[in-house]
Amino acid sequence: MFSKLTAQAPDKIIALIAQFAADPRGGKVDLGVGVYKDAEGKTPIVRAIKTAEQRHWETETTKTYKALIGDGVFIGAMRELVLGEIEPGRVAGAQSVGGTGAIYTLLDLVRMADPNVTIWMSDPTWPNHAAIVKHLGLAARNYRYFDAATREVDFEAMRADLAAAGPGDIILLHGCCHNPTGANLTLAQWEEIAEMAVAQGFLPFVDFAYQGFGDGLEADAAGVRAMAARVPQMMIAASCSKNFGLYRDRVGAAMVLCQSPATARMARDTMETLNRVHFSFPPDHGAALVSGVLTDDALRAGWMAELEGMRLRMLKLREGLADALRREANDDRFDFLARHRGMFSRLGASPEQVERLRAEHGIYMVGDSRMNIAGLPEDRLGDLARAFISVGL
Repeated sequence: MFSKLTAQAPDKIIALIAQFAADPRGGKVDLGVGVYKDAEGKTPIVRAIKTAEQRHWETETTKTYKALIGDGVFIGAMRELVLGEIEPGRVAGAQSVGGTGAIYTLLDLVRMADPNVTIWMSDPTWPNHAAIVKHLGLAARNYRYFDAATREVDFEAMRADLAAAGPGDIILLHGCCHNPTGANLTLAQWEEIAEMAVAQGFLPFVDFAYQGFGDGLEADAAGVRAMAARVPQMMIAASCSKNFGLYRDRVGAAMVLCQSPATARMARDTMETLNRVHFSFPPDHGAALVSGVLTDDALRAGWMAELEGMRLRMLKLREGLADALRREANDDRFDFLARHRGMFSRLGASPEQVERLRAEHGIYMVGDSRMNIAGLPEDRLGDLARAFISVGL
């Protein structure tokens, strides 16, 4: 049986983590793995989460199962956080195992509804999007998104490609803080895509992994909410890994906006069935902490303040690196770093230059030159700028 298995390609980011750990050099810099890091290079536990965890420990009386669909309080709180005042009856929600689990659940839901559906993904996108689509046996197409020359969204090309999307096609969009580029759609562009969805009949699917890391909790949700107010149906995969710092607790929510409450109930029941076959009952701990934060005014305010501090720190690092590179290169070709938002940007280095940065300077990033802005050492931005220029950037 198992001798028939074939070797699987290693995950490049996981391999990079191991390579970095084995490097004995002092002063090495990890810009690869996608986790938030503070000024000391640590991924902290959010203070409001820590308080909610203490309260949960003191008041929890049982470890019995929650509902198959998940914690209703958590699902409702996440719906409000993402979609605001949208009609609750039209939204089917399910607790998932992280944002990745939400993506998988929603794509499996789509497969059950129409196994011949086509999933459109941005070029580039997060590699796991394509991996999940392939694993589920769904057809895939790409649409142009990023202009490598300007380091901005190529919206004209994106719009031209999506003009070919037909009724029932799924268009996978990044809610904010596009991974891997950091280049985001404007509100007007979100509204235009929504109009295209209504006219052409395609269904938007938003991966919303970084709410609060871009321009703020409400601003980051503006495009998603504008689309939800216009289209008859859409899907959203929301993650609590980044904005709540719950990476290892794996907490997410899958949401389906439907044309009617009756259709939403059908979608909810189907996601409940999918939860049963995927993992049976969802884990409660992380979701209980998120619920505790979002339903307590003081904890929510504290969380929002700490999240805003993370966002502003990443903006400061972006601006600092762009300034250092402007001085080192004596031009403004790296100013896009300050305009991008979120945890990632593509530096524009070739694979050979990325390898030189690792070998000669101990600077680690993914081969396509995606770098984690939160991993930048604030007191060494000038050193990094000189290293980038020294390899020919």
